[in-house]
This record gives sequence, C-alpha cells and structure tokens, in this order.
Amino acid sequence: MRPTRRRTRLLLAASAAAAALAVPLGVHAARGADSGTEVAPPKPEPAGSECRTTVEGSRVVAYCHNPYPSVDLVRLHTECDRWWDVDADGEVVAVEPGRTVRLEDRCWKDVATAWVSHRPAPL
Repeated sequence: MRPTRRRTRLLLAASAAAAALAVPLGVHAARGADSGTEVAPPKPEPAGSECRTTVEGSRVVAYCHNPYPSVDLVRLHTECDRWWDVDADGEVVAVEPGRTVRLEDRCWKDVATAWVSHRPAPL
C-alpha cells in the first residue's frame, strides 16, 4: 500500500471522528445551554387607571382615568372612622380606554381611609 492512500484514509477517518464529536456540541450550543443567557418572559403591557381620591368630611370622591388600551375594573373602598359606622366596598366599574369615571361613597360621620382597587377586565 502506498503512503498516500494510508494518509488519505487516516485523514478521512480523523475528519469523520471530528465531525461525530462536533455534532453533539453544535446541537447543545444551538439549544442555548452554553450561551449563558436565559429567554426572558415577555413584558406585560402597561395597564391600570390613575385614580385621585379626595375626602371631605363624610364624603369620598375618586376620579379614575385609564390612559391604556385595555379595560380596567375599579372599586372604591371606604373605611369609616366610627365603630358603629358600616365600612363599604363600592360596585365594580369598568373604565374603558381613554375614559374617566367618578366613584363616590360616604360615611355617617367621618371617613378613616379610602382607596381604589384595580384588576384587569377578562378578555
């Protein structure tokens, strides 16, 4: 056998062995295991209304404006100062995109705290 054929066979065998070893490494890298970066979850679209709440004596008024393209469901919660005065949770009101709603409630005497809760409307 001539040295050229043996060298050719050795080169072919070496290249086949290198290819066999390189394929699993390429597949492993293609899956992102060695890239060191994880796929970040998509960021949620901004949503929710901006609400201003004012308390005057025994009355509570809240204005909620929704600048985002999704519907926001808002509810006014009122906690009265006196122990015998009933605390209240208002009805859920849908705030459409680009709209402003007025929420109001009252206590018999004084208001301790008032706040507005938000949740996205079901699709």
